Amino acid sequence: MSSSTQDLIPQLNLGSTFGALFIGVTIAAILFGVTNVQAFIYFQTHRDTGRTFYKLVVIGLWILDALHLALIVHCVYYYLVNNYGNISALTEIVWSFKLQIVIDAPIIYGVHLLYVYRIWIVSRGRSRAFPIAASIIVTIASGVAITLVWAIYQCHVFTDFLNIEWTAYMTLGTITLIDLVIASSLCYLLATSRTGFSSTDSLITKLMSYIINTGCLTSICSMSIMITCAAMPRNFIFLSLEFLVAKLYVNSFVALLNASYYLQPNPGTTNSSEFSMRHAVYRPELHVRGSQDEELQVSRKNTFKDPDGKVAHSTQSVTRPIEVTVEMNSFSSV
Repeated sequence: MSSSTQDLIPQLNLGSTFGALFIGVTIAAILFGVTNVQAFIYFQTHRDTGRTFYKLVVIGLWILDALHLALIVHCVYYYLVNNYGNISALTEIVWSFKLQIVIDAPIIYGVHLLYVYRIWIVSRGRSRAFPIAASIIVTIASGVAITLVWAIYQCHVFTDFLNIEWTAYMTLGTITLIDLVIASSLCYLLATSRTGFSSTDSLITKLMSYIINTGCLTSICSMSIMITCAAMPRNFIFLSLEFLVAKLYVNSFVALLNASYYLQPNPGTTNSSEFSMRHAVYRPELHVRGSQDEELQVSRKNTFKDPDGKVAHSTQSVTRPIEVTVEMNSFSSV
C-alpha cells in the first residue's frame, strides 16, 4: 500500500468525498435534462429560420455537454461500483476525471467567445472597445486554462491536488472576471439603447436582468469552488461543484438564444409600433412597409389639419421604433 494511501485512509470520509461526487453527478444530470429542454425549445422556435451556424453551435454544445456527463458518470461508477471496498483505488485519479476537465475548457471558453460575438453585434455602429477588451481577456484566460489542464495531468493521486491549487484559483478567477466583463458590457450597451418608449425600455430592462442573473449564476458557482477548495481542500465538495460549471454555461447561453421565446409579449397585446421580440422569422421589409403606410396616413391627416405641412414629429415617432426593433432582434433572435 502506497504512502499516499496510508495518509488518506485515516482521513477518508465517504460522505464528504465520493458521496459529494455522487451528489454532484446527480445534479449535473438534472442540468443536462434542462439543456435538452432548452435545445428542444430553440429548434422548435427556429426551425423555419436559416441560421445554420447557431444551430450547429447548439448541437456542438449539446454533444460536449453529453460527453462531459458521460465522463463524470464513469468517474463515479469507477470509484463506487468497480472498486467497491478497494481503498487503494480510491486514492488514484481515474482517466475520465482528467478528461472531463479537458472537456470543460472548450465548453466554457467557447461560450465566452459566443458572448463576445453577441457584444460585437450589439455594439454595431458604436465603439468596439467592449468586444475587443473582452476578446483579449478571453484569449489570456484560455492560456491559464491550458496551464490547469497540464497541471491536472501531472497529478496521479488526489493528494497531489494540494500542490496545484494555485492553477485552479487562477483559472476560476479569470472565468469570474470574464463573466463580469461580459455581463457589464452587454448591460451597458443595452442601457444606452433606451429610447423613451415604455414597451421597448421595459423589454430592455427584462433582458438586462436576464443577463445579470445568468452571469451571476456562473460566477457564484466559480467562486463557490474557490471558497470550498480553500476552506476544505481534503474533501471533494469543490470537485462536485466543478461538475456543474460546464452545465451552467451551456444552459445560460442556450437560454439567451431562447430569450425571444421567453420575453415575447402576449398575443393580441402588441401593435406595429411596439417592440417585437417574437420567435418567428423577422422580416424587416414588412415592418418598414407597414410603418410607411402608417406614416403616409398620418402625413395625409396632418396635411389637411396643418397647412404648413409640419409632419416631422410623426415621421420621427414611427422611424425610431423600427431602428430599435432591428437592433434588438439582432441581439436576441440569433
